[in-house]
Amino acid sequence: MANYPTPHIDAKPEDFARTVLMPGDPLRAKFIAEHYLKNAELVNNVRGVQGYTGSYRGVPVTVMASGMGMPSIGIYSYELFSFFGVEQILRVGSAGSLREEVKVRDIVLGAGACTNSDYARQFHLRGSFAPLADFGLLRRCAAEAEKRGLPYHVGNLLSSDTFYDAGAGDTLAWGKMGVLAVEMEAAALYMNAARCGKRALALCTISDSLVTGEATSAAERQNSFTDMMELALAVAEA
Repeated sequence: MANYPTPHIDAKPEDFARTVLMPGDPLRAKFIAEHYLKNAELVNNVRGVQGYTGSYRGVPVTVMASGMGMPSIGIYSYELFSFFGVEQILRVGSAGSLREEVKVRDIVLGAGACTNSDYARQFHLRGSFAPLADFGLLRRCAAEAEKRGLPYHVGNLLSSDTFYDAGAGDTLAWGKMGVLAVEMEAAALYMNAARCGKRALALCTISDSLVTGEATSAAERQNSFTDMMELALAVAEA
């Protein structure tokens, strides 16, 4: 018996490419599809979480939103990996800088993802799991960023369960441990990829700095983080 359509994705495996770019925002998914993909077709719109499949320089690519937070990306990435034949997911999102040297609009490649979440508890591990990116994707992405002369950093992200945190100073403490930026999805994506035997990488553009207070607008985050989008597409093309 087929495991599709699912409660969250009304599509068939052949509707998806093996590589999925996954922003959090459905409007960012729409922007990428309209500006970069040839012959893009809407393949999912359940709950307004838009997914499009087309081609980039002749290579099939899907772009689909994840929504916000680990529970949301946990659902979509698990279903894509488990039921729809997707082999690799590149998260293209925004993050808040936790280090002075990580500037607004810089790109962070998440080699690992620390978290304050209990997401890993479901796997019944007697200890703490360290969620990591796929090294092949990370290596190709860093090489491409270097070639393009983009301002980028490689290191740990913090995937947080909370955006409005009553202990805001606790978030900054992660920066003292060398964590580069905070976002809300990468750890769950990396754990699902590990469990499913698939590949994942989070690329995040710095939208604001918890250190300096500098920030970008919602419109800028939706439409102007094109260096990150083009970097992810170049990796998908490789």
